[in-house]
Amino acid sequence: MDSAARFPEIDATRGIAILMMIVFHTVFDLSFFAIAPVNVATGFWRWFAMATASLFLLVVGISLVVSHARFSRTHDRNEVTGKFLVRGAGIFTLGLLVTLATLLYLREGFIIFGILHLIGVSVMLSVLFFRFGKYNIVLGLPVLACGFLIRAVTGPVWLLPFGVMPASFSSVDYTPIFPWFGMVLIGMGIGEILYSGGIRRFTPPQIPDLVIRPPAFLGRYSLIIYLVHQPVIILLLGAVTGTKVF
Repeated sequence: MDSAARFPEIDATRGIAILMMIVFHTVFDLSFFAIAPVNVATGFWRWFAMATASLFLLVVGISLVVSHARFSRTHDRNEVTGKFLVRGAGIFTLGLLVTLATLLYLREGFIIFGILHLIGVSVMLSVLFFRFGKYNIVLGLPVLACGFLIRAVTGPVWLLPFGVMPASFSSVDYTPIFPWFGMVLIGMGIGEILYSGGIRRFTPPQIPDLVIRPPAFLGRYSLIIYLVHQPVIILLLGAVTGTKVF
């Protein structure tokens, strides 16, 4: 197999996470606009949201390992570091644009540190962790644990990225470094086991192209889909139900 080819199973898994995200955000919007009596803060939908974020961030970690291994073959350490710092900063900037958009649209509950902010920071931090290879799985566990330990701690707004919230804080998307960077680290460890050197180290199951191609397509364009899916969902719900969404 060409080691530079895309791995359809990674794209497809990312695509499944995107589909799960679209489902959850549709249900969330039904609740937010009082279109349907759905509770997304507890129970099944709360666990569904956590599973969606976890799957997506695991794939982020796996993809980082593959990208790092391949880029490192032809570039020196400084170029590799520069690539991931620039990429992470770019994603974080998109997160800031989401912050601005949600501030203008929502006023209250706008996104200060959501999943795009986290991914941007994670990509930049990854340059410190590639050296640990599969042991990132072990390093990810205390990050997860730390997040659960501090989630009840209150503090100033500038500590939001670390999982410390003001007492009255609320947001439609909050994905702090603790615990969620732990999922990225675990993904990096899994990536080192399954795709060491940027090469697939296992034989994937034979899945018909008709099944794997649609989610793989979504996975290849996950960032674009993330940026546009909520406005599309909101507009469709407004058009179908007649609910005022602006």
